[in-house]
Amino acid sequence: MPLEQICCLFMDWYGYALNTETVETTLAEGYDLAEPLEERVVEQLQQAETAHFDETGLRIAGKVQWLHTASNAVYTHVFVHEKRGEAALRSAASVLQEFGGYAIHDGLPAYFKFTQCRHGLCGAHVGRALQALREAQSQWAEAMRTFLFNLYAQPLPLQGQAAEEARQHYRQILSQAEQEEPPPEPQTGRGRPKSTPGRNLLRRLKEHEDAVLAFALVEAVPFTNNQAERDLRPAKVKQKVSGCFRTQQGANVYARLQAVISTCRKQARNVYAFLRALFGHQPVTLLAG
Repeated sequence: MPLEQICCLFMDWYGYALNTETVETTLAEGYDLAEPLEERVVEQLQQAETAHFDETGLRIAGKVQWLHTASNAVYTHVFVHEKRGEAALRSAASVLQEFGGYAIHDGLPAYFKFTQCRHGLCGAHVGRALQALREAQSQWAEAMRTFLFNLYAQPLPLQGQAAEEARQHYRQILSQAEQEEPPPEPQTGRGRPKSTPGRNLLRRLKEHEDAVLAFALVEAVPFTNNQAERDLRPAKVKQKVSGCFRTQQGANVYARLQAVISTCRKQARNVYAFLRALFGHQPVTLLAG
């Protein structure tokens, strides 16, 4: 909610009109109090077997910046950075630089720069890219989309002969794609030859075979990156209601406190009671279990 609406709400509830400076001071206090909670959440996510990663644009102080998340079913971490790609993912606020499990994401090239972890590509993103080609009458895209969604419907993970057969089927479809997709157009100048969208997708699917098939071959690797997308959705709703963030600090405060609230809800904690204890300087923890 915008600050003015928060002040109005307090007037309606309690007959006492807060000023915006009071609200801002209180939020800044919560930001400081939540810092050790954020540090523990980051540590837990760095040690997780699987974590979801995503980012979305936000308008902050008149320019577009990026809200990044790392999360799983128990913890949420959110931070703001002026960059979308590798610079943000290698920053001190990021989980990914110390993460060693399976990173589930939408295939942004910067994620693959991190070789200390393994990768799982979001099947929903791959499916949408294949659907676009399918609508343009691509036979290999239809075959690949059908194969992946049929694979998802099976008891997983596949093992032994079944896993090898899945890999062989995947590669057969890519061989079909090599025949269907025209080669890149020759370039007279510098730069990479221009490829069709189908050729570009084919290259990604070939380079990242393990990441595409991870959901089917590895225990506890999900098919989609919906967890991260859900964890970013409150920020998009806030942006529709309130517009942009006026200051960098305001965006940072929102990110940290929203992550605390999200983590509380995932752990079925009473958010109001938790925040009362936090602002009351009582001992609180977000460690699950």
